[in-house]
Amino acid sequence: MKQIVEMTINGDPYDVVTEGHRSLLDTLREEVGLTGTKKGCDVGDCGACTVLVDGKPTNACLMLAVEAQGKSIETVEGLQTSVEVLHPLQDAFMRHGASQCGFCTPGILMMARKLLEENPDPTDAEIRFGLSGNICRCTGYTKIFDAVRSAAADIRATRTQEAMP
Repeated sequence: MKQIVEMTINGDPYDVVTEGHRSLLDTLREEVGLTGTKKGCDVGDCGACTVLVDGKPTNACLMLAVEAQGKSIETVEGLQTSVEVLHPLQDAFMRHGASQCGFCTPGILMMARKLLEENPDPTDAEIRFGLSGNICRCTGYTKIFDAVRSAAADIRATRTQEAMP
């Protein structure tokens, strides 16, 4: 049975028609057309489908779309606020070569976004913990951690410049 689910996705209101049994991941990809969030294991183990639901990292493969009724969803497409300017995390991932096949990247970017929102100056251990649950089979994580550290420094520098009179 189809249902209308009202949600906000990347700041825009949506009324999405979906089946009651469909996951948020499948609904985002197929009904909404936001394919940046990846379907990896489909059982919540790999983190490729991580989105922020009301600001909380969530495996979209484990959440039914109907559970998103009235909620705010942020996907990887919501990181970049304009076509011309990358989010500092996206820029750092490119500069540091932190993405190889790219399949894990959207989920890792969303986890890193939340980490840096809560902790703008994380230690290496805090980065490892903050990204735990996101599996990358290509990079060995070193470049990912380098990129997160670099993005954190860039974000702090921007905030410092904005705060100056």
